[in-house]
Amino acid sequence: MNGAILARLAAAGLALPRPTMPAANYVPFTRAGPLLFVAGQTPVQDGEPQYCGIVGEGITIEEAQAAARLCALNVLAQVDVALKGEPLRVRCLRLGGFVRCTGDFIQQARVLDGASDLMVLALGEDGRHARTTAGTNALPRGVPVEVEGVFELA
Repeated sequence: MNGAILARLAAAGLALPRPTMPAANYVPFTRAGPLLFVAGQTPVQDGEPQYCGIVGEGITIEEAQAAARLCALNVLAQVDVALKGEPLRVRCLRLGGFVRCTGDFIQQARVLDGASDLMVLALGEDGRHARTTAGTNALPRGVPVEVEGVFELA
């Protein structure tokens, strides 16, 4: 990963976690030319979910934002693996996110701001992206948030 990205994270007291391995029959990322597609990442650290539950029913918006931030760090950890030490420019084009929430919860976009804010923190202007956010009734391992990303490598 670009040293400036790691320095920005370190200045905020953050570091890339150890990348997680896929839980089923898929790969963690796919590269097509200059595009890198990172599979959905959950708020896992050292193999264990750090947040579990339903937003709006036991999980606050602030906790869900922190979970989304950890998801985004896990996305960047996959980007780091994909780069294999290449000092390429990394630009986030799109994030997609799912929020496990109650049926009447309507602030999914606020939850995913945790991931979006992390991308801008880490990548600067190259972290500004398009985004899709959706609510759902279930996510793997009972986590409240999952985030995927599309990046341009140059």
